[in-house]
Amino acid sequence: MIVHASHATPIGPLLLVGERDPAGGVRLSGIYMEQHRHGPAVDPSWSEDSPAFGEVVRQLDEYFEGTRARFDLPLAPAGTPFQRRVWAELANIAPGTTVTYGELARRAGHPGAARAVGAAVGRNPISIVVPCHRVVGSDGTLTGYAGGVARKAFLLALEGAPSVVPAATEVPAATEVASL
Repeated sequence: MIVHASHATPIGPLLLVGERDPAGGVRLSGIYMEQHRHGPAVDPSWSEDSPAFGEVVRQLDEYFEGTRARFDLPLAPAGTPFQRRVWAELANIAPGTTVTYGELARRAGHPGAARAVGAAVGRNPISIVVPCHRVVGSDGTLTGYAGGVARKAFLLALEGAPSVVPAATEVPAATEVASL
């Protein structure tokens, strides 16, 4: 059974999606921001169950308060074996640091596959917890993020990452930054 809830955060409401496990708990399968590039619409077959996400909400709140750097949650991301390998490597990127898509490809065992890795990163269903925001372009600029470059910059700043610059084609509008 799929359950969902909404949670207010400094980067806007997050749609939390999870799968009930046999023991009655929830394994997190998605965190999506408003206007998330590959985010789902809430399916009528899903059940709204905010209490089921109590631990997810607690850890997200701690993250946004700056008291948590890593998450410890049961996850159930749906993806191909290649995508899951890339997402596993995302989880190994230290908070407050960034890596390039090329470096991530190397770490995932696919050197030279930076574009394919970039596509997998863009399909990461568990934003923030699986930190795809820590991946930058080869020149260190902020490049695409399913939740928007302004949110990516916010998350990196929250973690104390060294200054990064949005790519020239993706400079966030002043209204987008102000809305965060």
